[in-house]
This record gives sequence, structure tokens and C-alpha cells, in this order.
Amino acid sequence: MVPVSQVAEVNGLKLVYEDGGQGTAIVTLHGGPGMGSRAGDWAAFQPLTDNYRLISYDQRGNGESEGAEPYSHAQFVADLEALRQQLGLGKIVVLGGSYGGFLALEYALAHPENLHAVILRDTAASNRFQGTSKERALSSGFPMDEETLDRLFSGQVRDNDDFRTSYAMIQPLYTVERDPAAEAERLARIPFRYETHNWAFSRNQPGYDLTGRLGEITVPVLVTVGRHDWITPLEASEELAAALPQSELVVFEHSGHSPQLEERERYLTVVRDFLARHVPATA
Repeated sequence: MVPVSQVAEVNGLKLVYEDGGQGTAIVTLHGGPGMGSRAGDWAAFQPLTDNYRLISYDQRGNGESEGAEPYSHAQFVADLEALRQQLGLGKIVVLGGSYGGFLALEYALAHPENLHAVILRDTAASNRFQGTSKERALSSGFPMDEETLDRLFSGQVRDNDDFRTSYAMIQPLYTVERDPAAEAERLARIPFRYETHNWAFSRNQPGYDLTGRLGEITVPVLVTVGRHDWITPLEASEELAAALPQSELVVFEHSGHSPQLEERERYLTVVRDFLARHVPATA
């Protein structure tokens, strides 16, 4: 399917999105505030358009969408809800990866009546594992500058060039099997927007902790994670699965942070099975 980008006016700014397929809508939430975009999710989950409607969008301040403060979790959730209403989606499935998983959990708490189910990929319910992430980076064997790591994690990158250089340092940590050529190609495609990153990591992350509220999320939740994820480690997904009332945990043994890419066929099979059991194919 060739993507045909569309634009929605949401809460005073323009969000760019892709929309394909028919039936119950799956809305993807990309991670990496300030460097994420709809492109990865759209490419990974396009096969689902044979039975479902798939919508992938660039969040405010990301990708090709317009940016405007605040970049708070509450604002990201409000944008998703406004987009859902504008597109007339009814009840949806939210699929959130990494930081997008934070937002998927926030949306589930704010608008449970609008959800069939939630799919989480390599995410966490709190900021508690940031120290673990830093330790794994520093002990990885790859060249790491601790000061750069600290600036990334605290939202203190100086500009887009600094953001790109800093991300290039940690990029090898994300996959089990390295492909330097593919890494370089991906790095060149990333739309870096440092203001969004800095807001998210300096203002949102320090106080992010939903662990005490996970019991309120009663819709079915699929929790997926790569065994070798460094940035949102396995322990974070195990914590989610233990606390969510209707959860299923699937660990991908040969993946890091992106099992939807590293073990794509199995990932799609797991997602399809979960959807078949919990979500109507037609809206």
C-alpha cells in the first residue's frame, strides 16, 4: 500500500497521518519524542490493514507535524482523543511503542470508554528504570560519553545537530544484530526536533509514574518486549504485566528495543492472535 499522507487540524495545529484499511481502527503511537515519526509504525504494521484500519500519525512536535508547547502527556493524550473524534473512529485499539507506550497508558486511564484494547511494545509504567538503562549503555562495550548520556536523559541537548550526534552514539545499543549501513541510513532519515525531546525528558519524565494506577486499566493489554532491550528493559514490561488486570506478556528472545522489526513475522502473528481474541475486525 502506497501511503497517502493526510493532514488533520487538531487542537490548533496540523498533524500529518497515514490512514489505510477498513474496520476497527488501530492507532499507533510512535516513541522517541523529538526524533520519532509515523513512518516506522506505518511500515511495520501495514499488513494489519487486511482486517483492520491502521492510522499512524506524527505527534505534535515530531516528524512532519506542526509543533507547539505544551508537549505534556496530557496534551499528547488530548491530541489523540481529538484525532479519534475528528476521524470518527469510535472505539479503537492503541498501539504504543517505547515513549508511545507511556502515552497509550495515559490514554487508557483518561479515556477507557474509547478502547477495545491496548498493545504495548518495549515500554514502562514509570521512570524508575532510567538508571538501569544508563548502566547498560556504559557497560555495553560501545564508546559512550557519560556526560552526553546524562544530557540526553535529562533533556538538555543543545540543538538538532547535537541531538543527532548524541543519538548516533547510542544507536548501536538498540538491536541485537548490528547493521552499520542500515543504522547510517536510518540516522539520515530521522527528523530531529530537539525542543520536543528536551520538554519530554526534562519535564515529563522526572515525574512519570503510573504504577499505582495500572489496576484501573481493565481492557485487554498485550505487553511485548525484546529480551535484550537496554532502554526499557524486560523488568519494566514484567512489572506492567503483573499489575495490569487483563494482560498478556510476550518476550521476543532475539530482539532489543524493536521486536516488531527484529522478529517481524512472529511479532505480527502475536498481534494478530491477540486482536482476533479481543477485538472485532469490523468497526
